[in-house]
Amino acid sequence: MTAITQTAITHTRLLKIAAPIVLSNATIPLLGAVDTGVVGQMGQAAPIGAVGVGSVILISLYWVFGFLRMGTSGLAAQAHGAGDRAERGAILLRALLIGAVAGLAFIAAQGVLFHAALALAPAGDEVETLARQYLAIRIWGAPATIAAYAVTGWLIAVERTRAVLVMQLWINGVNVILDLWFVLGLGWGVAGVAGATLIAEWTGLALGLWLCRDGLVPVWRAAIARVPDRAALRIMVAVNRDIMIRSVLLQLSFTSFVFLGARQGDVTLAANQVLLQFLSITAYALDGFAFAAETLVGQAVGARARETFRRAARLAMQWGVAGAVALAATFALTGPLIIDLMTTAPDVRAEARAFLPWLVAAPLIGVASWIYDGIFIGATLTAEMRRTMMISVAIYVAALALLPPVFGNHGLWAALMVLNTARGITMARVASRAEAKAAA
Repeated sequence: MTAITQTAITHTRLLKIAAPIVLSNATIPLLGAVDTGVVGQMGQAAPIGAVGVGSVILISLYWVFGFLRMGTSGLAAQAHGAGDRAERGAILLRALLIGAVAGLAFIAAQGVLFHAALALAPAGDEVETLARQYLAIRIWGAPATIAAYAVTGWLIAVERTRAVLVMQLWINGVNVILDLWFVLGLGWGVAGVAGATLIAEWTGLALGLWLCRDGLVPVWRAAIARVPDRAALRIMVAVNRDIMIRSVLLQLSFTSFVFLGARQGDVTLAANQVLLQFLSITAYALDGFAFAAETLVGQAVGARARETFRRAARLAMQWGVAGAVALAATFALTGPLIIDLMTTAPDVRAEARAFLPWLVAAPLIGVASWIYDGIFIGATLTAEMRRTMMISVAIYVAALALLPPVFGNHGLWAALMVLNTARGITMARVASRAEAKAAA
């Protein structure tokens, strides 16, 4: 086992990793945007709200296991940097097993989970009925969705980001085609949206596994033998436990945002759902540079290359800030047009426009936290990620208690901005510990 030869960290190398991820990740929220846009053509607020509530519930459940993407990426990048191909393969196999078991558990427990989730969201009767229909179909994609996190993280770790782009384009392409057919062509409504996404999820996983074959097949015997390795499992458990807690806290924060918005009526709920697509596009697009940081920082830690670490972190942050400025400008100029494309309901359009300025500011406010996520994941500095998230969520809860009662939905959006600000500041204070791991 020999550490890989360290290639210089240049703008070109970082962009070769980041560019496909920027494109790929920017298309991920298009699954939600297309779903919202298609049902928006029905001219009613209830279907939009139902898809929004159902999507948030599933995302909240699935991202409990979001550590599979992040943990797989950090650990596999370090194994790649150390030149350990067998362990790199074993990391993927362990994560796939976890994904399969977790998905089946969600399917088995769907009745209890959905009853509890919908009890927390006091939406109108029509919205709740349609949301239950949506959830009953989408839940069968749980194993595919969770396992795909592992595949994506592994491909990012080994700098196979164009493969990630191919996988995501396939998922989105299938989803768009079937959305249009099922909803606008066959008139299946919310059930058609759910069915289209379900098919896209399973076919996307199949493609992703095929794209991993050349990195796994040559070492499959050694990789399988490594799967039950106790030392590696302990590391994986520790890393993934911290990331899971962090992910749960983050998803609870976003879920509380949607549920509190639902209390202000179906129109506000629908408007917030439309605007959340802007935030999703922002997060996923800027995460392209964060994922590049995961890859390069992880490899630097595996190879014990401190200067490589420093340059990777610096370039990722520079490009992240540039991307945030570009997104803010885009939303400022084209936001009203995007809103009009996503819904034909006049009341939802007017409500969404009133809160659009928050989405213009969101990229600039959140960029530091997103790039630091990539740096910390690459360095597997997961205990620090957990602690900083706990502090940030506590600040967010305080903001929720103070701002929405006074400023309504504006206060709700302000509290969400407070969360991202707190995340960036708390992570910046402990970022030097990530660099120390590259010199260990």
